[in-house]
Amino acid sequence: MDLTSLTRLPEMASTDRAELDKLLKDCLVGHLAFTVDQQPVVLPTAIARDGDQVLLHGSTGAGWMRGVARGGPVSLAVTSVEGLVVARSAFESSMHYRSAVIFGSCAVLEGDAKSKALDLLTDHLLPGRVAEVRRPTTKELAATLVLGLPIETWSLKVSDGWPEDPPADVDGPAWAGIIALRTFYGEPIAAPDLHPGIDVPGSIRCLTTTGQFNG
Repeated sequence: MDLTSLTRLPEMASTDRAELDKLLKDCLVGHLAFTVDQQPVVLPTAIARDGDQVLLHGSTGAGWMRGVARGGPVSLAVTSVEGLVVARSAFESSMHYRSAVIFGSCAVLEGDAKSKALDLLTDHLLPGRVAEVRRPTTKELAATLVLGLPIETWSLKVSDGWPEDPPADVDGPAWAGIIALRTFYGEPIAAPDLHPGIDVPGSIRCLTTTGQFNG
């Protein structure tokens, strides 16, 4: 079974690994699909790319994490929605997006690889944060399971075109075009128990100054 060939709009397929890496850099969350007792399950989880693998983490108490750690087949879907394609009919209207699915099995990361992966996940969500906070305790590390999903079998689809209305609709009165979608970080709100005199750190100032979402 070919898992990576697109049967719908194959012209949108991309085999550019650099494009896949860019999508993984731009996304904070992926949806992991697997089976539990022959039932399909899909769960959202924080992700980060580390070379040729995608990192996932969670509590050792989470049954789904322990199940995935046993090496069964999984698929990870990642999507960035970037605009609305407004056609002259509802049928032709669509979205601008980049989406990928990675297929494989996860491996458990231990020791230095585990610590490095947790640092990378933290800095992917909030760049520079690792240098601002204490190191994880032995107890915290023991309570956390870290998995790596190899980037070996994958498909990538990119939709970035204009509306494709038939000539009869182009001659009609309806508006058509693109509406870009942008996501930005807002102003930080201090925790109610934050002690006076603790300033907003550099990692957060960087995000809120630019307003850019994980870019």
